[in-house]
Amino acid sequence: MRPTRPTQRTRRTPFVITAACVALLLPAAAAQAAQAAHAEATSRTTPEPPAFSSAGGRYERPVSLTLRAERGTTIRYTLDGTTPTRASRAFVPGRPLRVAKDTNVTAVAFRGGRASVPVSAGYLVRTAEKPLARLVVMSDVHIGDHKNNDKKYESFFDTIASVFPEPDAILSNGDMINDNGDGRGADHRIVSEIFRANLARKGMDDTQVLLSNGNHDASLADIRAHYPRDWFPDSGGGYYESTVRGLHLFTVNTETYNSSPAQRSWLKKRLAELTADPANARTPILVQGHRPAPGTAMDGQQASNPRLTEDLSGYPQVIYFSGHSHLNINDERSVHQRDFTAVNDGSMSYVEMDHGYQAVTESGLADRFEAPTAQALFVEVYRDRTEIARVNMAADKHDIYTGGQWSANWQPPYASAGTLSGPTWTVRLKGSTPQQIKDGFTYTDARRNTTAPRFTTRSPLDVVGGDRAPGGGEGGRTLRLQQAHDDQMVHHYRVDIESTATGAKLLTTKVLAEYYFMPRPNSLDIPLPATEDGARYVARVRAVDAYGNASPEAQLAFTG
Repeated sequence: MRPTRPTQRTRRTPFVITAACVALLLPAAAAQAAQAAHAEATSRTTPEPPAFSSAGGRYERPVSLTLRAERGTTIRYTLDGTTPTRASRAFVPGRPLRVAKDTNVTAVAFRGGRASVPVSAGYLVRTAEKPLARLVVMSDVHIGDHKNNDKKYESFFDTIASVFPEPDAILSNGDMINDNGDGRGADHRIVSEIFRANLARKGMDDTQVLLSNGNHDASLADIRAHYPRDWFPDSGGGYYESTVRGLHLFTVNTETYNSSPAQRSWLKKRLAELTADPANARTPILVQGHRPAPGTAMDGQQASNPRLTEDLSGYPQVIYFSGHSHLNINDERSVHQRDFTAVNDGSMSYVEMDHGYQAVTESGLADRFEAPTAQALFVEVYRDRTEIARVNMAADKHDIYTGGQWSANWQPPYASAGTLSGPTWTVRLKGSTPQQIKDGFTYTDARRNTTAPRFTTRSPLDVVGGDRAPGGGEGGRTLRLQQAHDDQMVHHYRVDIESTATGAKLLTTKVLAEYYFMPRPNSLDIPLPATEDGARYVARVRAVDAYGNASPEAQLAFTG
């Protein structure tokens, strides 16, 4: 027998961490620690707002839209003008949005408990059909210096060019300056310089500019002295006739219309001559005048010159554009048809709302009828219709008062530039007689919207403490109201809060729904006056649209 050999054992080499290994391992560990620290720091920072693959503007085909944001964020968006929340639809990378109709797209980037500021873009989606003419209609620019207006109007003209790269005409419908009898007529030179610089910058070499006289424009002599002659080609009375790509445009002087037989005779004669030709029966005739005509747009607020309404009433082909009131063009009452079409063209300096309402501000509820937003109309005249788009030049949320001082001079960039103030209005002239054309009107008193707003959540009201609601009342508490929905827009809320035991009123007010900002806030925090400890109260709220249609009442019982 052979002797058994001892079993061989595998000899293990001891693991030795050498200096070279340490040198290799430490950077890796440091990198991991740095990455972890970066991730932790990033989670504590506010994300940058999303970027859009296609800028807002006018398109002749549907838009394929991709949204991009920082890594580690989730993009959520809305298509109805509201502010995205964590419950809003999430954008899926690789699956672009298809924007096939006029839409406001608003997006927010979320990461952890933080959200970016919202960013919005407006898309006007048309076809390849070419209009006969494209006009921008603006009013009440109220320019008084270069300092507050140079950058602002660069942004405004960028927005104009995003919709109409080279409009056939820009109508500035009165109140180019802000003269109050204090000798500011020379400010027209500043307006002229700013407009001419931006026309040249954007290559709008063939764009006509046509001005009307407003109540803050000092004098006709000041207008004539500071603009090119073809911007204001009147023959002495501040009124004149122009053509824009073959379309007739009449500029009237609403500072004197009612008391000017010569102006009235001129306008009526020319309208009669144009409409006598059957070929012009369905061709729009454009008229601009600074002041609204009574009984027309915005329920006739701040209107004058009843004889102008009378003189236009026989010509349903007329589309009359007016400013002066600063009333916002979000409101559907801004277009009105009875004997002719009247359109409010808003304001380029600041907008107004109906008086008699309050707004939620950083300092609490305050009487407000102004907001520092700017708007204009973009008009396309086709053979069978006229389309009037409503566009925001700037509609970011700001209070008109800053530090107790009134100011409409918020500067760009504007996250809301180019967004839509509302759906496009379409004016059609159907029929061969004036009455047939009037019978086909859409925006009449008889056809006013009758659909009431509605709350879409079971519990739209809540009382929250001061920590969650900046600007709370004396008790630091607010009534948080989740905004209602409407087929057009919610104008305001009727709010009544009373003691359950005694019926004594704690608060009775009408609060604006902030429909003039873009995006619209999803909730309003209405400050509560001081309450008695242990006392019980009931809040009753109705949402109301621009026509007065009111929602069912929402109620909330709470304890002081």
